[in-house]
Amino acid sequence: MSRQLSHELEVNVPASEAWELYGKLRLAKLLVEEGSIVEKIEVIEGDGGIGTILKKTYAPGSHGFSVQREKFTKYDNEKRMKELEVLEGGYLDLGLSLFRVRFEIIEKDNDSCIIKSTIEYDIKEEAVANTSYVTTDLVAKIAEIAKNFLVKNKATRSAE
Repeated sequence: MSRQLSHELEVNVPASEAWELYGKLRLAKLLVEEGSIVEKIEVIEGDGGIGTILKKTYAPGSHGFSVQREKFTKYDNEKRMKELEVLEGGYLDLGLSLFRVRFEIIEKDNDSCIIKSTIEYDIKEEAVANTSYVTTDLVAKIAEIAKNFLVKNKATRSAE
């Protein structure tokens, strides 16, 4: 059974600035520096584009699992969109057969954009009874961390 969830967060920075953060590996580095979600990210292969494989070690208590490997499967610089799929660990260990996240930066106007995060997942037959653990909480928190970073950097640049 396939399901989908999404989360949107408006950010008062140009879409191009938000995409600079989300587009490659800068967001991963920010999440490690911030520390509340991810403890460590290892780049197994790639540079942040299609085919990049990451191994994420989550901070204790941030999730119901500790490690997952994921691969960037789609990347569109023009549309400001990238998609990743979990290869092993993470939600797959909790009964899902597919867990995919798509990040899109949607231009609202010259000085604001929307960070849209979409989760698509397939549930194994035996796991249907308990899928309450699949929420947008993680992508919402990632978007909030990104927003805070982007707005702070915008304010710093404005003050210079």
